Amino acid sequence: MQTATTATTATKKRRKEMGEVIHRIGRSPMAVAGLVILAVIFFLAIFADVIAPVHYAKQNLMHAFEPPSAQFWLGTDEFGRDILSRIIYGARISLMVGFISVGIAMCVGGVLGAVAGYYGGRTDNLIMRAMDILLSIPSILLAIAIAASLGPGLFNLMIAVGIAAIPQYARIVRGSVLSIRGQEFVEAARAVGSSDARIIFKHILPNCMAPIIVQGTLGVATAILVAAGLSFIGLGTQPPIPEWGAMLSGGRSYIRDYPYMTLFPGIAIMLTILALNFVGDGLRDALDPKLKR
Repeated sequence: MQTATTATTATKKRRKEMGEVIHRIGRSPMAVAGLVILAVIFFLAIFADVIAPVHYAKQNLMHAFEPPSAQFWLGTDEFGRDILSRIIYGARISLMVGFISVGIAMCVGGVLGAVAGYYGGRTDNLIMRAMDILLSIPSILLAIAIAASLGPGLFNLMIAVGIAAIPQYARIVRGSVLSIRGQEFVEAARAVGSSDARIIFKHILPNCMAPIIVQGTLGVATAILVAAGLSFIGLGTQPPIPEWGAMLSGGRSYIRDYPYMTLFPGIAIMLTILALNFVGDGLRDALDPKLKR
């Protein structure tokens, strides 16, 4: 009975805290604006088959280089493909790359950081020195090197971007674990015979989620930007798959005569990253204990 009461109390407390976080996010106009923009982008990506005027790969050379008009709202490219349709379908690719690559970095980096922070000593020194070596290389250059070694393609793109971001999450989780591992509930878990793996994944990591969530939200924006850069230089998705960075690369040869071919994909990238940064800043402020009132 006492255990059930304790669990119910903890559940109510978590719900109350979640309600406070949502309330603080709702009070931030920038965060709300970011959520609205993201909601629209997700809606377009999910229902691209219904919303897009035509299929992204459909060509019509009779309408090549059409400027924006009532028939083609954002114009057409050199193959007569509708740019609006390709941007809508491209939202799927960019969001997929952003979230999956961050998921890879978060899982691997989180485990490495938790192990390093929990055990300390030689284990901590070995893991963190490896992370320092990766951090000494600019993330975009590291992603380029990994993508070049793996070869172009969507799957390899996600792996390259994810690996390049691992050190950031490892350091964040390690710092959080170092501040938590000596607290009473961890000592109590050790006292009742819980294994190290159970203590790390059941008790420590759930209490490190706030900084991980914030970094993950901001990391998705960075991942989308890095993925666009890799696609721009030919190391990402391959034609005819519509990825925003690849669309920029395809339109750069015609930028003087047909600037809309690069303008609209660039705006799509800008709006997505801006919205994710707004949401990330709002989450950071909402989850910061110093800002609780």
